[in-house]
Amino acid sequence: MGAAGRIGQYRPTRNFFLPYLSAPRRTRRYVSPLGAFGIAMKKSTTLPPRFSSLAAAHQALGLPQPQHPLISLVDATVHPVKQAADGPHVLSFYKIALKTGRAGQLAYGQGHYDFTEGSLLLAAPNQLIGSVPGEESGCQRGTVLLVHPDFLLGYPLAKTIKQHGFFTYATNEALHLSDKEKATIETLFGTMAEELSNPLDALSQEVLLAQLDLLLTYAQRFYQRQFLTRRPANRVLLQQVDELLDAYFEAQKPLVQGLPTVHYLAEHVNLTPSYLSDMLRSLTGQNAQQHIHHRLIERAKERLAVSSLSVGEIAYELGFEHTQSFSQLFKAKTNTTPLSFRRSFTGRQ
Repeated sequence: MGAAGRIGQYRPTRNFFLPYLSAPRRTRRYVSPLGAFGIAMKKSTTLPPRFSSLAAAHQALGLPQPQHPLISLVDATVHPVKQAADGPHVLSFYKIALKTGRAGQLAYGQGHYDFTEGSLLLAAPNQLIGSVPGEESGCQRGTVLLVHPDFLLGYPLAKTIKQHGFFTYATNEALHLSDKEKATIETLFGTMAEELSNPLDALSQEVLLAQLDLLLTYAQRFYQRQFLTRRPANRVLLQQVDELLDAYFEAQKPLVQGLPTVHYLAEHVNLTPSYLSDMLRSLTGQNAQQHIHHRLIERAKERLAVSSLSVGEIAYELGFEHTQSFSQLFKAKTNTTPLSFRRSFTGRQ
């Protein structure tokens, strides 16, 4: 029986192609109508196109219809993947793309310390794709895996997949693979392609989910390796982060803007918050938020030791709205209260 005949036997018990639901509203920073460079900006009235089903995405990408409504694997060497739209677009499913060859390395953030055999890009549902200059949403060489979130419903992977920070990395934070790593990813894609070509049975979904979970585990391992090989460059970034925090406090920005945030740091070093956190964890064992707390406590210790300011005044100076919040964080990090620390320090003088 041909592939079309086998797929014809598939009868989903519920409607997998749910209508588009608006994303939850988020608090936005104020942006001047003159933009970052003092140039008047026209308010955009056109939303980027959204592809809610794999069938619609395949059509836009110039591909044959998917064998399964919720998961597809495309060999771009056989079926080159074109740009999905003239501009940015949104996919309602997970996208994992292995791009081979050296085209677009600059857009993927490749440096002299990275491998050049291939790049792995991972995107979560509802992300804007193709918005970065030089970013390629198509693929002429490699493999593209698309997975609708509904394919994961009722399985542990529906929850654990959200714990992988690399799905929110930017294009220029792609994973650059060695030849051996690329071969591993290609082998995993090959086993998934073979499973997708088999007739559907009661265990087809479990097998594919297990293979996907293994693929994500290898991606996590290879990203950890990349952080190691990038350590010299990442130490420079760590220094920049610390200088940003020092400048933030010296300029008394906490009095106006409050506590420094991960988003603030990430924006100023041109990284996504997720990538910055994972990079810092690889260097210091602490994510970005923990690193901010560490620097806060170190500065608080200094102020408690050398100034006559009250605990409340120091808390306010550091950006805390409530003294109790500062005291709780201080005790959680040092196992003592700010007042006890000041007394013990004074007692040693």
